[in-house]
Amino acid sequence: MREDRHRTVRIRDDRNRTVEIREDRWALKAEVAWGDRAPAQTIGLLRAENETLRRALAGHALIDQARGMVMVLTPCSRGEARSLLVDVARQSGLKLREVAAAFVATSDGTQLPRRLHPALCRALQRLHAAQRRAPDRRAPGRRASGDPHGRAGRT
Repeated sequence: MREDRHRTVRIRDDRNRTVEIREDRWALKAEVAWGDRAPAQTIGLLRAENETLRRALAGHALIDQARGMVMVLTPCSRGEARSLLVDVARQSGLKLREVAAAFVATSDGTQLPRRLHPALCRALQRLHAAQRRAPDRRAPGRRASGDPHGRAGRT
C-alpha cells in the first residue's frame, strides 16, 4: 500500500508571482500562477516579444553589413558610414533597415532603387564636404606618408 505523503511549499518571486511546489514521494510537480494573466496569455506575449527581438537583431546585422559596404566604397569611419545611411533613409522617407537592405542587395547585382539615388548623392556630397573641412583626417589605417605600415622614406 502506497503512502501519500507530500509537502507543499509556496514562494513569491520578485514579480509577485506565486510558485507552488508539491513534493510527492514519487514525483516533483511545480505549478506557477502568473498573477493576473493566464499562462497562455503570458506565453503569447513572450512569443511576440521574441519575434520583435529577432527582427531587431536581423535589422542590426543588415545595417552593420551595409555600413561595412559604405566604409569600403567611401573611405570613411564607422560613425560616418552610419550617418550616411541614416541621412539617406531620412531623405528618402524609408526606414534605416530598408535602406540597408537595398544597399546589401546591390552586392547580388540588384539595382539600387531610383528613389535612393538623389538621397545618396546628397549624403555623399555632405560627407565629402565634411571630410574636406577636416583635412587632417585620413582614411582609417593610413599614416601621413600614405603607406599603411609607415615605411615610406626609410632606407
